[in-house]
Amino acid sequence: MHLAARLPGDGRAAVGTDPCSGSRIAFASPAQQARTAERGLFDFLLLSEQLRLPEHRGRIHDLDAAGWPEPLTLLNALAGVTERLGLAATVHTAYSEPYELARRLATLDHLSEGRAAWHAETSSDAFTGANFRHGGRADARDRFAQAVEFIGLARQLWDSWTADGVSRPFAHQGRHFDIAGEFGLPRPPQGHPVVILAGDSDEDRECAAASADVLLARHRSVAAGRAFAADVRRRLAAYGRATEDLKIMSGVTVVLGDTAAEAQERAAEIRRQQITPQGALYVLERVWGADLCGHDPDGPLPRTDPVPDPAFTPGRGRHGDRVALAGTWRALAKEKGLSIRETVIEASGRQSFIGTPEAVAAELQAYVREDAADGFVLLPHRTPGCLEEFVDRVVPLLQERGAFRTEYQGTTLRSHLGLPDPPGEG
Repeated sequence: MHLAARLPGDGRAAVGTDPCSGSRIAFASPAQQARTAERGLFDFLLLSEQLRLPEHRGRIHDLDAAGWPEPLTLLNALAGVTERLGLAATVHTAYSEPYELARRLATLDHLSEGRAAWHAETSSDAFTGANFRHGGRADARDRFAQAVEFIGLARQLWDSWTADGVSRPFAHQGRHFDIAGEFGLPRPPQGHPVVILAGDSDEDRECAAASADVLLARHRSVAAGRAFAADVRRRLAAYGRATEDLKIMSGVTVVLGDTAAEAQERAAEIRRQQITPQGALYVLERVWGADLCGHDPDGPLPRTDPVPDPAFTPGRGRHGDRVALAGTWRALAKEKGLSIRETVIEASGRQSFIGTPEAVAAELQAYVREDAADGFVLLPHRTPGCLEEFVDRVVPLLQERGAFRTEYQGTTLRSHLGLPDPPGEG
């Protein structure tokens, strides 16, 4: 199987208030995390991106950890303290320019001797868009079309140098981009840095089948993972691609304990850390689209339905979707006698794998054996502790089972992932 780690863990997983959580900015913290991932023989470390501080009701949302370093800058530094670990940066296609980003990714690939990857973020974000000259959100279809054109153009730029180091002029005139000139760096060591996409919508699947080397998704069961993987792999042939051209990795959280009961107790405590009383009201207000600060987090859900006020929660889903979600939450709360906070904890997701190291290793192996995924991206709730615990307690068991490598076989990220070399005059 393939293993990677995403740092910081996404908002549903990370507990930034935990005193054991490392800094997001001080270099010693990500350096330690990268070394731990490399000690665990992970394929890559994926750095998340946040282009604007989180806001709610017109104010900075102080329940979230603030301060996210620019990922490519940080990965260039991490290249100097690692030797084999793949280095993946999240960069949004809507707020970047193809030439500039292709150059930065090629630089990382050269500096790391073939370990660069790009998580091409395509999600719509009205909050983020306001920080850029592009403005707010784009239509979903337009975003995916732009992403496919962007990725194809980046590859065209990387391929514009010949094998003997001669730069050839490039020219591209498409719906979203019209550029021409000469690329400023020789072809990267991998040919193309690895391209990662994420999501499970129909558009996400089609975009990945057309353009990605790795697709990230999250599924709660082996059956759901198998159906998803089969559907995505079925689409590859339309783009002249083979099954081995795309790796599917599931984002997971892991909670370990010396016994099953201890693991469940730790998982429950983590959920309480993730959803504080103030955090529960924050989630509720984003669904209801109204000021609910007068509600008791330990009291019942509001009796009123969500209100159609896009100004209150810009970028959220359609009003009808939120009314349906509120109905689902009310039914859940009534069935189990839950308060607001308990309902949010129950409804907003659980850890993917909870148990002893032996049990978790067996479940991970079964997931891959059943073709539900090619591997996993660990979303730790606390770093570096969770990553170290997984590397020390689960990775050796996977190795004993023959499910995971005992050493790196190659030097590039493509070799770690078993991806074919891209065509072109490399």
